[in-house]
Amino acid sequence: MGINIFTKKEAALKTIFKKTAKFFSLDILSEYVFEHGDISYIDILNLSGPELKKILSVVKNNCNDTPWGIIDTKGSIKDSASLFFAGASDYLGPSFLKNMAGFDGKRIKEAGMWRKAMVIKAGVPGDSFRGETKEAGFIKSGIKLPAENSFPGWKKMQSGKVMPFYLLYCSLHGKIPFESRFDAKTIAQIHKQFLACLESYFLEADGLLWMNTGHDCLFLIPPQKKCIEAAIKICINMIVSSPLIVMETINLKLPANFTFALHYDSLNYYPPGRTGTIVSDAVNFIFHLGAKKAEPGRLSVSGEIPEKTIPQTLLDCFVSAAEFEGRRIWHTKKFSYAKPWV
Repeated sequence: MGINIFTKKEAALKTIFKKTAKFFSLDILSEYVFEHGDISYIDILNLSGPELKKILSVVKNNCNDTPWGIIDTKGSIKDSASLFFAGASDYLGPSFLKNMAGFDGKRIKEAGMWRKAMVIKAGVPGDSFRGETKEAGFIKSGIKLPAENSFPGWKKMQSGKVMPFYLLYCSLHGKIPFESRFDAKTIAQIHKQFLACLESYFLEADGLLWMNTGHDCLFLIPPQKKCIEAAIKICINMIVSSPLIVMETINLKLPANFTFALHYDSLNYYPPGRTGTIVSDAVNFIFHLGAKKAEPGRLSVSGEIPEKTIPQTLLDCFVSAAEFEGRRIWHTKKFSYAKPWV
């Protein structure tokens, strides 16, 4: 596999990489034809935020499903996981670059396999399901969001009114089940802190804590583009940041992670605390999806959601998870941490 390096300062990297690596100017990146069998690395030294964003967009659009990675000699990327969400297959930070002994054929092969696996999981263009079309690995459902002014706000919502909402299932899971480590009182306290954490985070998305079972819960998100985009970004942020949130906000000193599942449907609205008599296929499905199909450390999404629900910049975060109860499902990609978090 050939190694191509795009950089503004070729001399600085030639002392690090083997002579077999080919160097190119960043200026030709938009015109470069990525060839299968190669891996390309982008040196982001001295790039501004807007420059980096533009370059990542160019690489994503032109990479032709070939693997690519980032060279970050100064450690300017604070959240390297975001690069993998953007489609990167490798990240070479300061600590790794100090010891290039680990940069061998095995690492290159693994980066290539990562990219290949993501392409396969995303599906083959042209696949269809129930006559629906598919773009960038995600179904085009044909469902449209209602008008922005159709949602009156939670304080003005009428009991019994039928209206579409996003239903967001949330739960917290430990690497070791909480039931085997804590008594019922402690578990109840953990769940209480978990709910408080969720309410704080989903305030930005105007999320309403609607149902609480004592071990998982359900939020309603208004059927508005700005609200659902905020909710999805919050879910992904919480998953990525789970070690810190679990320890500092929920005050749990054990490895744990969040499980999120998202569905869209119409239902009879009743205020929190008055939902016990609701009979709804939508509610049943989202709890089934969250409890039986969704996984810790991922956001699972049903295919029956309005188009453009997922922000365009986050489409590459999702991979196909086949079908569940007659609906297509997508998961966010799985993260791995140095410490074995769930």
